[in-house]
Amino acid sequence: MANRGKKFRAAREKVDQTRRYTFEEAVELALRCSYSRFDETVDIAVRLGVDPRHADQMVRGTVVLPNGLGKTVRVLVFAKGEKEKEAMDAGADYAGSDELIAKIREGWLEFDKTVATPDMMGQVGKIGKILGPRGLMPNAKLGTVTFDVDKAVKEIKAGKVDFRVEKTGIVHAPMGKVSFGQGLLLQNMSSFMDIIMRIKPTSAKGVYLKGIAISTTMGPGIQIDPLAVKGLTG
Repeated sequence: MANRGKKFRAAREKVDQTRRYTFEEAVELALRCSYSRFDETVDIAVRLGVDPRHADQMVRGTVVLPNGLGKTVRVLVFAKGEKEKEAMDAGADYAGSDELIAKIREGWLEFDKTVATPDMMGQVGKIGKILGPRGLMPNAKLGTVTFDVDKAVKEIKAGKVDFRVEKTGIVHAPMGKVSFGQGLLLQNMSSFMDIIMRIKPTSAKGVYLKGIAISTTMGPGIQIDPLAVKGLTG
């Protein structure tokens, strides 16, 4: 903390570290603590009472945020023929097969998300060592290996977020931009927390929601009372 700048320290002083805020209070405070010249992202971190080492306690899923993420997501679709055309008509930035795989092998990675039709996965698997470590590999569990490329592309463009619990039991996800304002950010958080609660593993024992915090890209963390989820999700 000694290396933090004056603006960060000033923002941190606005946050009562002993308090657990409501979602409304936390978002309002996070917006007041934002001090950068760029439009910061608002992130949420949820600490869960699960042990990800056990497959039956893995928390993983997707959510389409109602207000999107406030940024352009470049989508690449691995597909052939009519499905390639369907992808481009749906708004994909790139679509194709062998030529795209060859470009990626040469080091091209000018995209943020990928989708693949099931018949392409044999070829896509050959570049798995490139895509996998970067979180770019299509995944059937996340809805990105599908013949319904129209739906997949539109959801990603609309603000679909993939999330997965880390080894420490924490799930991180972006919730939008500071410029969204309190109302839109709260709507996004409501959708996200609703999904988190609905996919609670049946094998998880004890307290499920152990902690929640939000922060802007450059701002301090703000703790939220886990019980406040009831008021947020209804």
